[in-house]
Amino acid sequence: MPAHAETRVLPYSAAQIYDLVADVARYPEFIPWTVAARIRSVVDQGDHRLMQADLIIGFKMFREKFGSRVRLFDEEMRIETAYIDGPFHHMISNWRMRDRPEGGCEVSFDVDFEFKSRLLQGAAGMFFHEAMTRIVRAFEARAAALYGTA
Repeated sequence: MPAHAETRVLPYSAAQIYDLVADVARYPEFIPWTVAARIRSVVDQGDHRLMQADLIIGFKMFREKFGSRVRLFDEEMRIETAYIDGPFHHMISNWRMRDRPEGGCEVSFDVDFEFKSRLLQGAAGMFFHEAMTRIVRAFEARAAALYGTA
């Protein structure tokens, strides 16, 4: 099962990065291979908002839709995503943002998933590190475009 975790220090506020990651509807504008996004619903759950969203991922001949349950903890600047339906056995990801006293913020991200298809799982294993690197860079480039470079 591919898994990836990393922590980055960025020259933006935690709130800016949180807002960028929470804006799932805009993912097709900047995340590689994300063809479309649809927000099914957003419901206030008291201590968090619960979003249900679909993403369509496309690469060459491959195109798949998958649904996610996204829990948005605005106060804690934490986002938890869990798989609902689509080509995976499971998929979870977590984002945590915190402001640093010296400026900027620390962003922690982890993801773990397994495809239902052995073929897709094998392909994912071969390209997983490169794909994660490109996706992280896409978030960083989007932050620079929205908030300026430091």
